[in-house]
Amino acid sequence: MSDIFREVEEDVRRERLEKFWKSYGNWIIAFAVLVLVGVGAYEYWQRRETAERLKESDAYAAAQRISDAGQAAPAFTKLADSSKGGYGLLAKLSEANALYASGRPLDAINLYKQIAAADSGEIGAVARLRAAWALSANAPRADLEKLLAPLDTQTSAWRPMAREILAFSDYRGAKVKQAASAYHALADDAQAPQSLRARARAMAEFLDRGAGGDSGSVPAAPPPVPVPAASAQ
Repeated sequence: MSDIFREVEEDVRRERLEKFWKSYGNWIIAFAVLVLVGVGAYEYWQRRETAERLKESDAYAAAQRISDAGQAAPAFTKLADSSKGGYGLLAKLSEANALYASGRPLDAINLYKQIAAADSGEIGAVARLRAAWALSANAPRADLEKLLAPLDTQTSAWRPMAREILAFSDYRGAKVKQAASAYHALADDAQAPQSLRARARAMAEFLDRGAGGDSGSVPAAPPPVPVPAASAQ
């Protein structure tokens, strides 16, 4: 008797399954096809993105190997215009560096400012610092303060570097006591990089000895600003 009930129950389930498949089978197949197409498209996109990043990486490395800054600038410009990834902004920064090194400081400064306005990350911060250093010998301090304001905050890791530029501006403006005080503060700043603290200590001692009256005795060339490692986003 129990076998009969079991057979009836199986027939009922089979009938329900057949009805369900007739009603929704096409939709299930269509959904499965869409999933497979989506997975395939995503994998293709991933492979293409990887190939593009490798291509941009090779182009960036090739531009870096150009020793003449005047010739390197167009190579970085081409990469910056064609890149759709993280190398675009990095190429623009390198283009600005090449322009500055090839004797075109105004073009370099304008490009540095464009990069800083477009990026709030590391590359933008480096561009902002380099623009400020390029202007530090002659620009009014107020202009430098405005340019460096996004970096000169209590929570910014870039603040010591921004403060060093302002201290140098004070020194160039013959504000010896103000500059000395700023350099002493930087020399004692535990958050500042060790190399920056060493420079600040040397400048503070230089000014303490009364040497600040002759601003031409210290080279006006800025110290190097670290550049983020090349990476695609």
